[in-house]
Amino acid sequence: MKIVIINGSARKGNTLTAIHAFMKGAAEKNEIEIIASDKLKIAPCKGCGVCQCYKGCVDQDDTNPTINKIAAADMILFTTPVYWWGMSAQMKQIIDKCYCRGMQLKEKKIGVIVVGGSPTDNIQYELIRKQFECMASYLSWDVLFQKSYYANGKDELVKNVEAMEELENIGKEIL
Repeated sequence: MKIVIINGSARKGNTLTAIHAFMKGAAEKNEIEIIASDKLKIAPCKGCGVCQCYKGCVDQDDTNPTINKIAAADMILFTTPVYWWGMSAQMKQIIDKCYCRGMQLKEKKIGVIVVGGSPTDNIQYELIRKQFECMASYLSWDVLFQKSYYANGKDELVKNVEAMEELENIGKEIL
């Protein structure tokens, strides 16, 4: 299976640690590509609708190549730190630009990993979960998992042996 991982973090911290743990389990049976959102040059969606008449976004930036990769994937793994009770701006920017090819994203398998600096019973995780549930409902996504982790310090998640094992096992079970 072709898996595209969208890394919504600009830092090399806990979100990237979660990605690597997932990949450790999934790499043997799957083709994996990471999209580093902070490295992309993507203009905000203007809502112009021109993309609905053509085959993609009219912006001459990284939008179309990025969305092409996402559309070609069998599974999309969204990974994001929590920024102000929501997903990162980098993640949201990519999701917003998916509008240009939204119907090509229907019925994808998806996973969501969220890492935040508050305990996982905090409302911020619920808000992000609900947003992904709404997108999943609209696009008929098969949500394989949604996981949230608390990690406040830069290298805190890697010290959580249970979380690392869980993420690796999730990766192993992806078919």
